[in-house]
Amino acid sequence: MRSAEPQLELEISAQSNLWQQFTGLFQGSTSYQLYDRQLLWLSILLIGFGLVMVASASLPVGERLTGNPFHFVIRHSVYLVLGTCAAIIVTMIPVAKWQQFSGTLCLLALLLLVVVLFAGHTVNGATRWIKVGPLTLQVAELAKLFFVIYLASYLDRRYDEVRKNWRGFIKALFVLGILTILLLMQPDLGSVIVLGVTAVGMLWIAGAKMIQFISLVITLLVAFVLLIMFEPYRMARVASFMDPWDDPFNSGYQLTQSLMAFGRGDWFGQGLGNSVQKLQYLPEAHTDFILSVIGEELGFMGVLSVIAISFVLVIKALLLGQRALRQKRPFSGYMAQGIGIWFAFQVGVNVGAASGLIPTKGLTLPLLSYGGSSLIITMAAVAILLRIDYEVRTGYRLARSAGEAAQQGPKRVRRKARGGA
Repeated sequence: MRSAEPQLELEISAQSNLWQQFTGLFQGSTSYQLYDRQLLWLSILLIGFGLVMVASASLPVGERLTGNPFHFVIRHSVYLVLGTCAAIIVTMIPVAKWQQFSGTLCLLALLLLVVVLFAGHTVNGATRWIKVGPLTLQVAELAKLFFVIYLASYLDRRYDEVRKNWRGFIKALFVLGILTILLLMQPDLGSVIVLGVTAVGMLWIAGAKMIQFISLVITLLVAFVLLIMFEPYRMARVASFMDPWDDPFNSGYQLTQSLMAFGRGDWFGQGLGNSVQKLQYLPEAHTDFILSVIGEELGFMGVLSVIAISFVLVIKALLLGQRALRQKRPFSGYMAQGIGIWFAFQVGVNVGAASGLIPTKGLTLPLLSYGGSSLIITMAAVAILLRIDYEVRTGYRLARSAGEAAQQGPKRVRRKARGGA
């Protein structure tokens, strides 16, 4: 007798044109959506608001450095166009293709991190960029995305090995160790912390043993403390974080200017474009500390709105990963939740650094801050989320991954990942 149970998975032919796949994402009646429109509009809202605030915050520094107040606005607009093109291409790539080339992408990230050490562009004592014509590529941003893809693939393929023994768990962190060494040589401790926290979160979701999880957290905390203690400029940042007003014109200058911006903003701000701190008082006002300008011009309510929208976007990414896991799409689920953890922690670090809750770190506010590589990569990551959502909603499956195929076997033990599989 044929089962009356509805099928969650539909095998769709892979012969459809890439353009047809892309346009299919944006078609459908109001009763049945082929993609998460809320996720798309939240992202567009953050990107559009980011363009407005970059324009507001960068005019004085653009005038001072180049003589053209719209210098950074123009560059940011170019990066937006490039990011949009990248996002459109990404939405047309089946999720299975990312897993197929996950190892290659990870090797590419490692290679570029080595190249940047020898042929990189140095700014403020840090060598993190590769010049590509008039544009610059920050390799650490690529490494974040490619590492999430690689780790999601590894957890899919080695799920039982990660959960049952230390060897599989440690192997999952081997690539993270290499990335950490290369990033610290730039130096870029902020990206190392983001990668570490993302890895911890993904391993927890995959069901790593509590003792493994606790051991990893303790190891990362000890390493973090040692990295601070043995680097004078990091110790200076921690000291200024503890009491920025002790040296407000040297080590505590950036944080005190940021706090003054928040203080001037009060509840509803001084009005768009009326920031005083951006007038060459607050360093990096259009990049790492753009939230301070938002706080000064739009007040507490403006800051709260940005955090709330970012929080909703993160929650949607985590819930999407949970849905994918429930449909026995482990790679898609781990990747979606990895992107959500990455976004959540980076937003938290940026907000904490700008408001004086944690020591200052050179991390941008996703989708908002000026920064070409960061903007393009985060837009591509959002496009991956849209693609995962599309495949989960429609049942599209180009090919089964190794983990998915194993789950179909009669002897496969049902997954008990914390993500909801």
